[in-house]
Amino acid sequence: MRYDGLMTAVTPAVSQRRPPRTRRLGYMIAIVVNGAILFVVHNVLAWGVPEWLTVDFNEVLPILTTSILVTIMVNTVFLFYDEPWFTTACELVTLGLSMAVAVATYRVFPFDFSAYAWDWDAMVRWVIVLTIAAMSIALVVNAVKLVTIIAESLPGVGSTT
Repeated sequence: MRYDGLMTAVTPAVSQRRPPRTRRLGYMIAIVVNGAILFVVHNVLAWGVPEWLTVDFNEVLPILTTSILVTIMVNTVFLFYDEPWFTTACELVTLGLSMAVAVATYRVFPFDFSAYAWDWDAMVRWVIVLTIAAMSIALVVNAVKLVTIIAESLPGVGSTT
């Protein structure tokens, strides 16, 4: 345990991780949920629900599929190897792909809310923009976290005298 000079304990983030069994269960749940989402996004247009989703959704589908498949693959790898530096690096990749999906969705805007009295277009666009902003912040936070994890693992760094 380290001290920050004010005699308050500073514990590394690694010690605050959930137990391995709990983490593995979370990875398995993520794999199943993402598999279900992949099935839904590839069939939603054929089902005709929701009615406001247009055929332009097919333009977003390739990057969305890639993002979901990478997330499934990453969570599968995490079942066997989930060191903090590795999970953080992989989170940077999946966040980047998620941001690409959000940008593609904003660009294509595969929605038609013309049947509704309220202006859903503006609200949905704002939600997408806010999502992109939140993911941008998350990318910066994870990048700093990764650098911190790597720096603390270096000899002589993170130890107090």
